[in-house]
Amino acid sequence: MSGATIFLHKHDLPEGLNLGPLVAIDTETMGLNPNRDRLCLVQLSGGDGTAHLVQIIPPGLGGNGADCPNLKVLLTDPRVTKLFHFARFDIAALLNGLGILTTPVICTKIASRLVRTYTDRHGLKDLAKDLAGVDLSKQQQTTDWGSPDLTPEQLAYAASDVLHLHVIWQKLSALLIRENREQLAKACYAFLPSRAQLDLLGYESPDVFSH
Repeated sequence: MSGATIFLHKHDLPEGLNLGPLVAIDTETMGLNPNRDRLCLVQLSGGDGTAHLVQIIPPGLGGNGADCPNLKVLLTDPRVTKLFHFARFDIAALLNGLGILTTPVICTKIASRLVRTYTDRHGLKDLAKDLAGVDLSKQQQTTDWGSPDLTPEQLAYAASDVLHLHVIWQKLSALLIRENREQLAKACYAFLPSRAQLDLLGYESPDVFSH
């Protein structure tokens, strides 16, 4: 992540910011239950080595909460494809935290599972190492993202989760085409917003597709 530029925005993206047609996105929450754990941070990158971090601060802590119109416009813009790693969780977190359904989307975890069948390692750290030659640090993974004052280490960690997704996606996209699984992947991506809605309704376990 050497040379990366990180911008921290309180409450919303700045007016008029254009991140291009493919935007890498990640979220940080208070925990791993999107129904319970509030949305704290949304990270975005247009793939140019710059990360924009939007801190979602609840009204009780002096913030605007879900009142972030510029961010919501981008997340729901049909002309902008949102690139995630494990989109299922992030879409649910954004839906619960901001009240909007993020579309259209791509998920590198799904793509990896479809084409990298020679391994069971499909985490972002593994993909960054194998496909982008980057060794991501996960030291800040379990940290208090709800703090109103995030540390430089937290910001760097959060940014790293989106700064390399474009390169990873380029490699996975080529593999999907090579292995003739591109259309199957697209069908999976299209279902992800519905899958996130099912998760928020409690249909994660038992799964509606189980016997």
